[in-house]
Amino acid sequence: MFNGLSAFPLTPFTPDGDIDDAGFQRLLERLVSAGVDSLGVLGSTGSYAYLTREQRKRVAALAKAQAGTIPMMVSIGAVSTRQVLDLADDAQHAGADGLLLPAMSYQTLTEEEVYGLFDTVSRHVSVPVCVYDNPGTTHFTFSDELHGRIAALPRIGSIKIPGVPAEAAAANARVQQLREKIPATVTLGISGDAFAGLGLNAGCEVWYSVCGGLFPQTAKAITDAAARGDKAQVTALTERLAPLWALFRRHGGSLRVMAAAAGVLGLVSPTCLPRPLKPLSAQDCTEIAAVIEALGLR
Repeated sequence: MFNGLSAFPLTPFTPDGDIDDAGFQRLLERLVSAGVDSLGVLGSTGSYAYLTREQRKRVAALAKAQAGTIPMMVSIGAVSTRQVLDLADDAQHAGADGLLLPAMSYQTLTEEEVYGLFDTVSRHVSVPVCVYDNPGTTHFTFSDELHGRIAALPRIGSIKIPGVPAEAAAANARVQQLREKIPATVTLGISGDAFAGLGLNAGCEVWYSVCGGLFPQTAKAITDAAARGDKAQVTALTERLAPLWALFRRHGGSLRVMAAAAGVLGLVSPTCLPRPLKPLSAQDCTEIAAVIEALGLR
């Protein structure tokens, strides 16, 4: 399941702070209709860190009911190992085909502590695990050596890397450097959407995509081009989305922009973010609507 387009949808909230089941289903319908290669449920865009265990169970169950034959990966990130194992059990019970595991912490984690977390989880679960390397939110940075040790554990299936250098030769070197540390059975996936083209052209097998969680046809055109080996088309399609990547940078990441965009499209409430996060301004939403129209995002 760790290849192609893995689409990461929002988990929308109602104004009173509950899960917006209907809005979530509308988001999932777009992904299923587009034929994405997998669903990435409860990732950072899915606001997993803001949800209770019961809410996370509910989101996973809703997603599985919509997914059909599309594989579903569920994030099990939490601060304590006990919580992670409970969430892994819940996700597997809901029908998860894979698990996404970040190295979350309150106290700064050591490499041995992170290795111990993945060792414990990999021996506890019955489905493959994707290593979630996201220093921007977890504040832990994996070394290549640690990635190699973790990738050798049972049930590790993929590594979701946060980005690559912005120059093609350097991106190729970065992917090759990491690939030399990991087994051939473990795929590499690019995230940080602005780096998608560079990562795919450098040999990443999967795009773990925020853009794909709302605009799956747009994102799938890029991964389809990568599957054909059409690097020029991958680059052209990714660079064409520069106005969207600029919005991500301006607003401190993708979450607020994607929430506003989903509101602009009428799929969710304009106030769909978990508190204390606040929605973007009406002026910002007008700009986002203009970008959606200009780029023909769908």
